[in-house]
Amino acid sequence: MLKYNVRGENIEVTDALRSYVEKRLNKLEKYFELNQDVLAHVNLRVYRDHSAKVEVTIPLPYLVLRAEETTDDMYRSIDFVSEKLERQIRKYKTRVNRKSREKGLQDFFVEEPQEEEKKPSEFDIVRNKRVSLKPMDPEEAILQMDMLEHDFFVFEDAETNGTSVVYRRNDGRYGLIETNE
Repeated sequence: MLKYNVRGENIEVTDALRSYVEKRLNKLEKYFELNQDVLAHVNLRVYRDHSAKVEVTIPLPYLVLRAEETTDDMYRSIDFVSEKLERQIRKYKTRVNRKSREKGLQDFFVEEPQEEEKKPSEFDIVRNKRVSLKPMDPEEAILQMDMLEHDFFVFEDAETNGTSVVYRRNDGRYGLIETNE
């Protein structure tokens, strides 16, 4: 069951807006196992040029679903983010379920969903993130990187217990950087 943490930046989250977010994201529930409680973090932001950005992050054990979209309409941004998340789940559910079975865990996603209803300075650090490195193999790291739509991903290699980085090369293939520890 999906639960929501909806926040607004430069916008008041009205009941109508919250209800619309929940209605759109509830369509994702059909992909999750029924006994799972899943918390979706939704961030709604309006900029001075009146564009609206919606970010949704759904952390799961060993997996993070994330999508963001910016348009000139908040409701359209919510629609696009919902569609992006659904595409991510459809694209990766088989691989994620296979990996979780290999680790002896239950499937994250239901295999067959039910029928659907119709310019700063060069060296200014502008954002700081802290991450906890989870042990995984490079294939899982690439899967996670693709789901987050990032160009690189830092992880703890399950075999070597060392910190590693996978990245997307300009030719579309992947690279792996391993540390000497």
